[in-house]
Amino acid sequence: MTPGARRVLEAAERLFYEHGIHAVGVDLIAAEAGVTKKTLYDRFGSKEQIVVEYLVGRDERWRELLAGRLAAAGEGAAARVVAVFEASRAWSARYGARGCSMINANAEIDDPAHPAHPVITGQKRWMLDLFTGLAREVDAGDADRLARTLMLLHEGALVAHGVGVVPDPFGTALDQVRELLHR
Repeated sequence: MTPGARRVLEAAERLFYEHGIHAVGVDLIAAEAGVTKKTLYDRFGSKEQIVVEYLVGRDERWRELLAGRLAAAGEGAAARVVAVFEASRAWSARYGARGCSMINANAEIDDPAHPAHPVITGQKRWMLDLFTGLAREVDAGDADRLARTLMLLHEGALVAHGVGVVPDPFGTALDQVRELLHR
């Protein structure tokens, strides 16, 4: 990727996350990145493709951070479930003052034909699959129900963090997770 293209993605990520996808036009992205609109379109083709690459980049960084946290948590499934919530707390403190970028993007992109839609839903399906795998290791009973509950606690904590109404939503969610895991 060229330096100009990297600057476009960096500017787009900051602007989309801070102001919203619909509120940010390619003129502003190009100006913030110090490139021409022609350069932007030559590299990305469309604003929609910039949105896709913004979301893919955030998802890749999230998965990388989470993989490290899961590896550090060891083999115990319960400890790895807790590690997911602790990773989300750390990620949100560093990168997520406005909540989850996927949830925020989904609020703006309701068209399933939009090229970013599969990125958004794919990331959330991946998280549910992760929780399902962990729940199966933890609970010989209704693992699917436990996975859905973990997913809802996780997503709720992400949203509550972004809204800023509930103090320490990840701590509250973790209290519930630990209670669920010790039943």
